[in-house]
Amino acid sequence: MNPRRLMHVIGTFELATLILLLANLATIHHPAISSALGPLHGLAYTSTVIIAVLTAKGRHRIWLLSLIPGIGGLLAARATEPVTEASAAGGRSSG
Repeated sequence: MNPRRLMHVIGTFELATLILLLANLATIHHPAISSALGPLHGLAYTSTVIIAVLTAKGRHRIWLLSLIPGIGGLLAARATEPVTEASAAGGRSSG
């Protein structure tokens, strides 16, 4: 699995666990749910940051984006997209 895809999957998992934690907090606030999802979210967050640091290749923006809780992994995965001619030209067409 390529690092960008892995970061996207773990970033999605991180966001899902955060949403479930906040939903639990806003509704029933069951301690068992919090004690199960809390460490899973922390693990996903830490994994996202580690993968971003390892795959940044000197681009600080990628691992800085990964530090944002919840959506940082998805933002970092998006920032690792390869640069194409269209994106490098600002999305302008030559025609």
